Amino acid sequence: MSWLATLAGYVAPLFLVLSPVFSYSDQAISMYRNKSSAGFSLDIPLIMLVASMLRIFYYPGARFDIALLIQSFLMVAVQLVVLKIALDHRPPPTSKGGEAATPFAGAHEHGIFEKPRPYGFWQWRSPKPYWQFLLYLFIVLTLGELVLAPFRSLYPAYSSLIGYLGLSIEAMLPLPQIFANARSRSCKGFRVSVLASWLLGDSMKMFWFFTSPTEIPWAFKISGLFQAGCDSFLGIQYLMYGNGEAAVKGHFAPTWPGSQHRPMVKRTGSDLGPSTLRTPIISEKDS
Repeated sequence: MSWLATLAGYVAPLFLVLSPVFSYSDQAISMYRNKSSAGFSLDIPLIMLVASMLRIFYYPGARFDIALLIQSFLMVAVQLVVLKIALDHRPPPTSKGGEAATPFAGAHEHGIFEKPRPYGFWQWRSPKPYWQFLLYLFIVLTLGELVLAPFRSLYPAYSSLIGYLGLSIEAMLPLPQIFANARSRSCKGFRVSVLASWLLGDSMKMFWFFTSPTEIPWAFKISGLFQAGCDSFLGIQYLMYGNGEAAVKGHFAPTWPGSQHRPMVKRTGSDLGPSTLRTPIISEKDS
């Protein structure tokens, strides 16, 4: 087993560092070539950007393995590119697949995120607020680091807080896909090759987390176990539902301040947008 742990100690960190490129480059290229981000939820870059930024600021207090820090920086870079392409090629809300740009679109139907987001958070039509939010988050985290770092009695608790928060946010990433598959009783648009890469990555990550001689905080281990469980459940869903047509009922258009309710537009399976990474293809009703 010692040789296996040694091998994992070299392969797993390299895989983790490059995983942002492996996971999202195909999605970015597809949206750019098709000139459309239909079917891609903007909550994916939101979750990964916030989680990765929190992990970066967690490092000074935790001093975890450097490979995890490099992965966080690379993930931020990749997700900024993905967000830029998705915003540039986002379809209007009244077009086929237009609800794709609405985060967790359709989740309202089953009580998940039932209340509308304050100020239409991360559902803005203008690209500017997205970049402003990310800039403000970076400024707040930087100020928090500079102000609290000198206070040795407070800083460890603050560092642990943002670390667990960031990893918890990242662990939530599979949940929208799980809810979408369960509602539509289909995994159409969800690539089995992507699922296989996730499960392989989970296996390598878990083995490395629990055998690495370098410091891996328990926050990473708990988050990794939860995410591995979610990915495994996605595999079970794929076996149960297959890749058949989704049971799509309606087309969602977000309600902006001052707008009127809009009726649902019946859709068929042929109206669905292209397949995406961890992107729910789901039915919608107006919130």
